[in-house]
Amino acid sequence: MVAALIVLLLLAGAGLVLRRVIRSRNMHLWLGSYLRRRIARPEQGPIHVMFCFVDHFEPAWGRVDLETQRTRVDRWCHDYRLLAGAHRDADGRPPQHTFFYPEEEYLEEHLDKLASLCADGFGEIEIHLHHDNDTEANFRATIQRFNELLHARHGALSRDPDSGELRFGFIHGNWCLDNSRADGRWCGLNNELVLLRELGCYADFTLPSAPSDTQTHIINTIYYATDDPLRPKSHDRGVPVRVGGSPSGDLMIVQGPLGLNWHDRRHGLIPRIENADVRVSCPPHAHRVDAWIRTAVQVEGRPDWIFVKIHTHGTQERDMDTLLGEPMHVMHEYLERRYNDGQRYVLHYVTSRELYNIVKAAEAGKRGNPNHWRDYLLPPPPLATAAARSAACAPC
Repeated sequence: MVAALIVLLLLAGAGLVLRRVIRSRNMHLWLGSYLRRRIARPEQGPIHVMFCFVDHFEPAWGRVDLETQRTRVDRWCHDYRLLAGAHRDADGRPPQHTFFYPEEEYLEEHLDKLASLCADGFGEIEIHLHHDNDTEANFRATIQRFNELLHARHGALSRDPDSGELRFGFIHGNWCLDNSRADGRWCGLNNELVLLRELGCYADFTLPSAPSDTQTHIINTIYYATDDPLRPKSHDRGVPVRVGGSPSGDLMIVQGPLGLNWHDRRHGLIPRIENADVRVSCPPHAHRVDAWIRTAVQVEGRPDWIFVKIHTHGTQERDMDTLLGEPMHVMHEYLERRYNDGQRYVLHYVTSRELYNIVKAAEAGKRGNPNHWRDYLLPPPPLATAAARSAACAPC
């Protein structure tokens, strides 16, 4: 009797600890969706893997001086060429890095250097924004101004061939898309999805944001979200993109993999959150790559095309040796060996724009090799101008 009581007390204590962990890490927002999810698998191969690396690229992170910012950008210009130049996907392309550059940190010389790197085939530039207590008028003016500047001065962003409108991918600073923080900080706009659509945003790439309270209930999905201007976090749920479907709502949301990491457990018991973040404290080990692939983010009805979107904050010194050094080489070598055999898997390194195009091609019922659909709707941005190339740093 006493032994049974002790066991019950221990189980109750363990349950209490588990509930506290779940709440403290905001896992209650998404854990149910994770446990209920059923993944569609193709009946036959190969599985095409679209691998997309997006970067909250902030040269001024930590409010550093200009020389420190220059050192950060110059290292990326130099070291990323060496890293990416050593690897190729099934289409002969090197790894692609999408630099989501923050509007509030704009400096012409930094963007000139990144534009030169991208013009040489190593990625593309999109829009990142940190804002707080914003207004609709200011948000519109900010995005419109930055769009035109990036395109006209740095050859960034795609122009819609039908409408002539500039189109851009978006990442929200502090994870707070559509005013989604519980305390209302770091945004201020409950109609942000509508505004982004009207300003030319083709998709948002902010999520996953766990363990932040901005994380949505819907996970591991590419979906359309409909804005409700009367409440924040309208993208908490949505309609998955599917083969034969039509666009709906206001904005496509492209999520990266989110789940439980049973390989790296706290105290050997509690699984960590796998949120597709890459940095020195969570390096891109092979078991993480396997987990990203198993998550199989996909367009419904096209299980043989899967999308892996991972993210980082690339300009923080503590992480650069991981992002630009041996750990990333090892990750790409593993991807190219394990997931590019041409029989079971075919690997495609893609930018955020290319990922969007391939998603839209799948929605339209396209089949076969997704490499054919990299520019399906939105063409590549213009090449960097001659001025940008000549302004690039010597190490670049």
